[in-house]
Amino acid sequence: MPIFPTLTPGRQTRVVTDVFAGYDHRLKIPDGCFYDTENLSARHYPLLSTRPPRAVALTLHAPGGLVEKDALCWVDDGTLYVNGAPSALTGLTPGDKQLVGMGAYLLVFPDGRWCSTEDPSDCGSLAADLTVAGDVEYALCTADGDVLPDPSVGPEEPDAPENAALWLDTSGGARRLLQWSAAASLWTELATVYTRVTLPSMGELPRQFRQFDGVTVSGTGLDALDGEKILYALGGGAAERDWFVLVGLLDAGFVQEGGSVRLQRTIPQMDYVCQCQNRLWGCRYGRDGGETVNEIYASALGDFRNFHQFLGLSTDSWAASVGSDGEFTGAVSYLGHPCFFKENGVHVVTVSAIGAHRVDETVCRGVQRGSARSLQVVGESLYYKSREDVCVWQGGFPQSVSAALGGEAYREAAAGAIDGRYYISMCDASDRWHLFTFDTERGIWYREDDLHARCFAAADGELYCLEADTGRVLALKGTVGEPEESLRWMAESGILHYQTADRKYVSRYALSLRMRQPASLSIYLRYDSDGDWELSGQVALSGTGTVTVPIRPRRCDHLQLRLVGEGEVKLYAITRVLELGSDM
Repeated sequence: MPIFPTLTPGRQTRVVTDVFAGYDHRLKIPDGCFYDTENLSARHYPLLSTRPPRAVALTLHAPGGLVEKDALCWVDDGTLYVNGAPSALTGLTPGDKQLVGMGAYLLVFPDGRWCSTEDPSDCGSLAADLTVAGDVEYALCTADGDVLPDPSVGPEEPDAPENAALWLDTSGGARRLLQWSAAASLWTELATVYTRVTLPSMGELPRQFRQFDGVTVSGTGLDALDGEKILYALGGGAAERDWFVLVGLLDAGFVQEGGSVRLQRTIPQMDYVCQCQNRLWGCRYGRDGGETVNEIYASALGDFRNFHQFLGLSTDSWAASVGSDGEFTGAVSYLGHPCFFKENGVHVVTVSAIGAHRVDETVCRGVQRGSARSLQVVGESLYYKSREDVCVWQGGFPQSVSAALGGEAYREAAAGAIDGRYYISMCDASDRWHLFTFDTERGIWYREDDLHARCFAAADGELYCLEADTGRVLALKGTVGEPEESLRWMAESGILHYQTADRKYVSRYALSLRMRQPASLSIYLRYDSDGDWELSGQVALSGTGTVTVPIRPRRCDHLQLRLVGEGEVKLYAITRVLELGSDM
């Protein structure tokens, strides 16, 4: 009788993966990571779970942007909406808007308009331009606008002047206005001389301008009054002639018949704006009024309308040129500093209480061109999209947090944040859009889907995003609106080796899941990168419970695992059963 060799059964060992570390799109990835994901979340870490259902909060017809300002605000069809109601701010130009909150006001750029969120009927323009034709009166006055008598003019002082009499001294070619003090028996020079201009604007002047506005005056024909000026006082009303006060010296008061005076309050053209320390800050690179500018601007303290208010005070407006090359790519207020980014660096303004603001430059990875909306503060850290990666910045040099996104090149990023998670929507080199989430506490990425978001806004514990293609405003946590009924999800592993170096091979996979009705799961395997996914198992659950799904792969060099499901699922563990191969 023939004698056959006896084969010893292979010994089994189990390797359990029960910590899932999210999306990792590199060629070699750690255990527990997935090469590709869809609609999954780190919300129940260390489990692998589906994201919360989204909901459509509202749909906009011609959207311009979203912002949180005590409530959700947005621009649609040229109108600003505050907490769901249309404001009096209408007639906005089409296109994307920068919406910036400052105090009780919401500012809209590039239109240069403002609206009060406390009283949405109170709105206006940051700039003002008023031309008044008619009889214009000029008179010397006090800073408050009280008209003074005409002075005596000449090189010799008047005889027997009365108290407070004025004398315009022209001796020696000088023009000095002096006032007689009877108590001191001497002439005292007035350091600042004011002129009151009265014109028939019938209330329009005080409606458009305010005291201490920095303006450009033209049309008076007087060198002392035309040019860059400060409105030291103004008044009037609909039933009377309006008036304003400037610094300027006249020989005597007069009336200009058929005159035409123009007042302009202007703001600089700005590429990006932000609010910091009760000032509005902006930046500009390019041609402006025939000149090439590379500048940073600040409004007067507490006054977003005035960028040309120079009174010699710490509260004045401010501007500075920078020497770095290239256009600005974004602006944000961070750690009490206005920060202005270019692709190759960042300019940080140190705000001074005495008005001596300083600009510091750091050459580093800045914000990618077209990704200004990716700037987002999460916790105490600033995140943004650079040309190469997604960075976190805390005031020094930026650090990359996006190694798990692989070597893909992304652009045109917009981002939002809530609950310590950074949401970023961006486009890859093949023009495909992706929405990624980054858990900043755990350092875990997930790809959700192909959502193209124009902008985000977090309000009342919900994160909203404006969908670019449809105009829908989505509530990403699903707390507002009707949540979506079904949710399809997917997780694809990296390369899994069928056999290890010590001749152990994978005889079985077992998946432990908890599913809530209605939910289903299909499991696919791809062998040796042949391009075909083979269905290897399915499970559907009619209720809520935990199931274990066994999968037996065939012999191969390597394989990949893809899980495709629908409904709410939590994956607790993936177990690999290894057996030692025989010598036969």
